[in-house]
Amino acid sequence: MSEHRCALTTYDNPHNPFDEFAQWWLYDEMRGYHTCAYLARIARTSEQFTDEENDMEIERAIDEIIDLDFLGIYRKVTQDYNAA
Repeated sequence: MSEHRCALTTYDNPHNPFDEFAQWWLYDEMRGYHTCAYLARIARTSEQFTDEENDMEIERAIDEIIDLDFLGIYRKVTQDYNAA
């Protein structure tokens, strides 16, 4: 199992998507980024996959979004499972 989990955020969002999700989401939506919806369109997750497989797919999708981010607004943040 992976030792960390990943999240997609924007360079200007001051909130931690792991610890302050409601504030993070509100900031993201108010600025029109809709990061959760964007990630959901790219990540090919499934209820038939294990949690680990879905986590790996989410990280793959985050990396793809960042690779294609010509505006430079997105960044990947990680958190150790031990810190959760």
